[in-house]
Amino acid sequence: MTEVATARRSRITPEREAELYEAVLHLLREVGYDALTMDAVATRTRSSKATLYRQWGGKAELVVKAVRHNKPGRTGDVDTGSLQGDLHALTMRSDDCEMEQNSALMRGLSMAIHGNPDLLRAFREHMIEPEMNEFQRVIDRAVARGEVRADNPALGYLLHMMIGGFAARTLIDEQPPTRAFLLSYIDAVVLPALGAPTT
Repeated sequence: MTEVATARRSRITPEREAELYEAVLHLLREVGYDALTMDAVATRTRSSKATLYRQWGGKAELVVKAVRHNKPGRTGDVDTGSLQGDLHALTMRSDDCEMEQNSALMRGLSMAIHGNPDLLRAFREHMIEPEMNEFQRVIDRAVARGEVRADNPALGYLLHMMIGGFAARTLIDEQPPTRAFLLSYIDAVVLPALGAPTT
């Protein structure tokens, strides 16, 4: 059954998929999650609703996969030889404009998640769990290099710290997150919490 479903879902080209995701993100910024409909996505992308449902199953999965697709690269691909270098390299993958747009998207989704179990499930499956797995690979390399002790209790909170700094910038300072802010946050907060060296 899984092979049949995969074959059925593979008819959209990567270029067309990227185009659809970009349209979904534009709609999400325009109207927010609750007001976004599959009808609107179908109209905007000149697709049939049947195709959208066949490919993604519903709005929650489509939206979360669009947000995930918009993220630059995979965390696990980064290996600079140090934890500080890895975290800095990950931060540098997005420019300040992209960070501001992503911050607005995440704020909108975080409010919608509370009343939408389908969105919460899709968000955990396609955003949180992959991020946790990828950051774990970064941490595992840091432990193997001897930069971080394997029994450091802060290890389980790396993703929490990274998301926290990103989100709190707007909440507390009323400013969008920027590269400069996040790099200084990593050096001042994240690396000391992990007991990792800074340069």
